[in-house]
Amino acid sequence: MADTVAPRTPSGRLALAAVAPHIALGPLDGRYQGAVAPLVDYLSEAALNRDRVAVEVEWLIHLTDNAVLPGAAPLNAEQQAQLRANVTEFDSAAVAELAEIEKVTVHDVKAVEYFIGRRLPGLGVENLTALVHFGCTSEDINNLSYALGVKGAVEDVWLPTARKLVSKIAEMAQANRAVPMLSRTHGQPATPTTLGKELAVVVHRLNRQLERIGRTEYLGKISGATGTYAAHYVAAPEVDWQAVARSFVEGLGLTWNPLTTQIESHDWQAELYADMARFNRILHNFCTDVWSYISIGYFAQVPVEGATGSSTMPHKVNPIRFENAEANLEISSALLDTLGATLVTSRWQRDLTDSSSQRNIGVAFGHSLLAINNALAGLGRLDTAEAVLARDLDANWEVLGEAVQMVMRAEAVAGVPGMGNPYERLKDLTRGQRVDGARMQEFVSGLGLSAPAQARLLALTPGGYTGIADALVDHLGD
Repeated sequence: MADTVAPRTPSGRLALAAVAPHIALGPLDGRYQGAVAPLVDYLSEAALNRDRVAVEVEWLIHLTDNAVLPGAAPLNAEQQAQLRANVTEFDSAAVAELAEIEKVTVHDVKAVEYFIGRRLPGLGVENLTALVHFGCTSEDINNLSYALGVKGAVEDVWLPTARKLVSKIAEMAQANRAVPMLSRTHGQPATPTTLGKELAVVVHRLNRQLERIGRTEYLGKISGATGTYAAHYVAAPEVDWQAVARSFVEGLGLTWNPLTTQIESHDWQAELYADMARFNRILHNFCTDVWSYISIGYFAQVPVEGATGSSTMPHKVNPIRFENAEANLEISSALLDTLGATLVTSRWQRDLTDSSSQRNIGVAFGHSLLAINNALAGLGRLDTAEAVLARDLDANWEVLGEAVQMVMRAEAVAGVPGMGNPYERLKDLTRGQRVDGARMQEFVSGLGLSAPAQARLLALTPGGYTGIADALVDHLGD
């Protein structure tokens, strides 16, 4: 027997897809598979099929429990348990069986229907085979399955990880609440703040998005081919099908959508993805700021034992976690934007653009989750370089120009003479030039301020000019 010739690419190399077919095409299923593995239980193809099985099983049980059709008596507890075991024990064998059925049906939801139908004779209810998928279009099953998968991914995986990150930033805000820091509006030295207050701003922004995401309504429908229950009422006109549908959808832990076409309109998905993308972008802004603070020495990175910062420069400890987070947040946000824009549109009563789009929900979530984990890891290896922050403040006494100007304005209102043109006088002293402590105090002493005002300004330093920044961190408890 002749040896099989290994396929090669046009350039003459071995075709990896042939010799190692399980090699991942994308990084989420390759290099970063471990970081996003929890999402596989909710947003993978296998998880979607498991949720489809769950929806079909629960619909069958719901119909029989409510005696919707004559001859469809309620299943006993053992029969229900065995049916539900197809969901709780869904495994690689089930995945393979569904794939084999789909090769024949060339239809993924029809394969699920047949998968369940095969199991009914063993339960002694072969007569109920016709009740599987009763009154349903594929989208009845799909919209509920996606809602269950997305809901689980958000509530069980993404939100807990995002909250962990925000808690870490909040912890850093509290630890650094009184650490003075030079602000840099427009990249230029500006009125000082505290590191903790700046971190608290980020926490406040991120938490607002998490609260919105936590309030997400996950909608679903099971109303037939064009959302009219037409087939339902022809088959069983005496049944209150809206009540049956509503109780079923709500029984799955979802919100019933009473008005749809063939598809559930996906508006809730667009709303959720917009909020997630906004969270991503706020976090991206934070990562770029932290990267910049690292670059000017405000944060010191703790080296990882044995790690290589640069392949040629051994001294380097690069902020790679934040750079990785930036890139993945950008990819995730772009995908979430695309999903939100695509999913709210459908030609007339149905087109299939949503079908292909929704298969990328896991990818969008995965890049966000990867970024969050990288940001967490990066923050875990930062130390605040308080001495660097203090030196920076001491080198920028001109930022007290605002304080001196405002005191002069207050003095002028109080009738103290010689307080005219305060802005212009401080502008002449400070604009475009450095002013040290001695020069600033000399200037203040020559202004003719009242004794209390002069004493306040002479005691002021850049590091002490932070207003109530420290106390503002307390708003994180609001």
